[in-house]
Amino acid sequence: MKCPFCSADDTSVIDSRVSEEGNKVRRRRRCLSCDKRFTTYETIELRLPQVIKEGGTRAEFSRDKLLTGFMRALHKRPVPTKDVDDAIDQIIQKLLSLGEREIVSRKIGEMVMQELYKLDKVAFIRFASVYRSFQDADDFHDAIKEIQKPRRRKKK
Repeated sequence: MKCPFCSADDTSVIDSRVSEEGNKVRRRRRCLSCDKRFTTYETIELRLPQVIKEGGTRAEFSRDKLLTGFMRALHKRPVPTKDVDDAIDQIIQKLLSLGEREIVSRKIGEMVMQELYKLDKVAFIRFASVYRSFQDADDFHDAIKEIQKPRRRKKK
């Protein structure tokens, strides 16, 4: 590790500690040239797949874009922020578990719809209307039928 003060290559680790969550290591280091001390952090780096968009262009996966999509669909809906964060984390975990270097944006959109379906049916319809490019009222009607469960009749 290069010293941030004198740029020397020789540094030694004085102390290492694992974070409470267990996903980060904090290291205290000392430069052997200038004798100054500094802290470094070691974390796991997971690579998310590149997103292949409709037109064939590629872009880096963006958690912020995913959050924006959720927030637009959930605008003025009573869904806690923690639930949204959990849904996004769920999508990211699925993407990582696929182990693919690239993924089509359509697949991510389907994952978003699955999570929105669990969170809020109105948000699901909102997202689906844009994602599936609804053209008329029949498209909305079909989507509503998709989320409605058969109602049981009351016994007399």
